[in-house]
Amino acid sequence: MKTILTGIKPTGQIHIGNYLGAMKPAIEACKLSQDTSYLFIADYHALTATHDKATFQEMVYEVAAAWIACGIDPKKTVVYLQSDVPEIFELAWILSCFTPKGFMNRAHAYKAKIAENEQNGKKDLDFGVNMGLFNYPVLMTADILAFDAHEVPVGEDQIQHLEFARDIAQKFNNNYGETLKMPNPIKKGEAKLITGIDGRKMSKSYSNSIPLFAPEKKLRKLVMKVKTDSLAPEAPKDPEGSLPLEYFKEFATDEEVKIMLGRYKEGVAWGDVKQNLFEVMNREISPMRQVYDDLMADKSSIDAVLKEGASKARERSQDVISRVRMAIGKR
Repeated sequence: MKTILTGIKPTGQIHIGNYLGAMKPAIEACKLSQDTSYLFIADYHALTATHDKATFQEMVYEVAAAWIACGIDPKKTVVYLQSDVPEIFELAWILSCFTPKGFMNRAHAYKAKIAENEQNGKKDLDFGVNMGLFNYPVLMTADILAFDAHEVPVGEDQIQHLEFARDIAQKFNNNYGETLKMPNPIKKGEAKLITGIDGRKMSKSYSNSIPLFAPEKKLRKLVMKVKTDSLAPEAPKDPEGSLPLEYFKEFATDEEVKIMLGRYKEGVAWGDVKQNLFEVMNREISPMRQVYDDLMADKSSIDAVLKEGASKARERSQDVISRVRMAIGKR
């Protein structure tokens, strides 16, 4: 059986774009797979940019609660916090001793920060770059290699992480023999891009997202703000490029979509379309919202899941770090 590993960096409140584009497909894949799967919350990766204690702690709970509420099964998938597995960080240090500095200069995150500083006219091109950001790829490599991961599902923008992991593992193995297993990147299908309520890409920075677990009243209020044209209620509506219909198709049944398309053809008020949209969205989200709210109200249940996950994760990572210690000659 293969080991499949996925990491999630906590970056704030989950919105429906995150859910539809990444979480839902990943959870469905875990349910169908017979392989061993690991899902880790990369909390120390978030520390490169989040330095507020309360925010940092809350983001970790939010992302853990969200994945559990959306259907990840901790009995089938090992869910753990990166920071609860010290073997990862020991391995990261060892691997950093085999990673040339010039190699790290190629990392996308570092190059993007340099380019941003250059564009903003900063004399110090390393302005705002902490060593956590610079060393990010080495820690990511340790996240992967510490579990003998066979496959790591990645998007196009994450391929470099796997390339780095394979290159660093090869450098270590060239010196000590076949100690670390080479992970294989599994390209995920094109991530579904969900449009924001204003017609632009859904993004927290645009304030145009719909929080996944927004209370019913707030959810309805946001749905009613979804961008439409100014056609009269009785005028036929063009389904092509209709934002409310785009959302509706994600949550409604095939039969409901068929009925809605007929109403578009005949002429329907946007207010009625949005009310129907709210109803199908809330139907799917409501049970998950309840689980999420319960988990966030009693975080001890989240802690219990993460504690059990950390115990299982450490069993696996200790096997790997033992091989590495033996390879380098540690007593």
